[in-house]
Amino acid sequence: MKKFSLLLLCSLLAACASSPETMPGRFVERSVQVDGAMHRYQVFVPSQAAYRGAPALVLFLHGSGERGIDNRKQLDAGLGPYLKRHRRDFPALVVLPQVPDEEEWTDTNARVALAAQAATLAEFKADPARVYLTGISMGGYGTWDVALLAPERFAALAPVCGAVHPPRPQRPSLRVTQVDGVADPYAAIATRLGGTPIWMFHGGQDDVVAPTDDRRLAAAFEAAGHPVRYTEYPHGNHNVWDAIYADPAMWAWLFDQRRP
Repeated sequence: MKKFSLLLLCSLLAACASSPETMPGRFVERSVQVDGAMHRYQVFVPSQAAYRGAPALVLFLHGSGERGIDNRKQLDAGLGPYLKRHRRDFPALVVLPQVPDEEEWTDTNARVALAAQAATLAEFKADPARVYLTGISMGGYGTWDVALLAPERFAALAPVCGAVHPPRPQRPSLRVTQVDGVADPYAAIATRLGGTPIWMFHGGQDDVVAPTDDRRLAAAFEAAGHPVRYTEYPHGNHNVWDAIYADPAMWAWLFDQRRP
């Protein structure tokens, strides 16, 4: 009888330990059809213990080094490593699509990102008033392009080490295409996204994507009467995203933003 009671107790404890409420966050694979093709993406599903009510949703756009079709590399830099370290306490859904090799966060890839965000919002019953967009390097550019395509979706933006114009002649495709041909693209972005809370980040010593465009964007928002937050790390290079995503103040600010 004692042996049976002990086994029963162990079973109950094991069940409690693995209940949905105590399980850590996890990555799940999903796919969405856009332009007649299926596109895979990852979703970080937070632990139920990390949030209350409907969870917030973050759309993350990776950089050039994570391009491919394996649906894995986009977890290797930027937000992915942070999520792996914070499986138990990160409180939001995160959508992580992937751009194929030699492509950018434009055209079909921008639409894939938006479609993946919408599908995740519906499947996991996220809070539509708390949807956020962030990206690093190429994904910093993409943050502007995707936000300009659907500004009504996002409660706040956090572009990291992005820009407007190509960083060098050898990469003419890396630009914010939604303002192609506009006389003053900085003013155009500030006008079209002026009602959205934005916190921009850059490394002052960035030798991959210079901070010049981000400085001009911050000035354009100020001139348009829509000041944004702009943080430049004086001694930071291109990978300042590690420090940014590890900063509780950034997440506190982001999750405080809410669409009306």
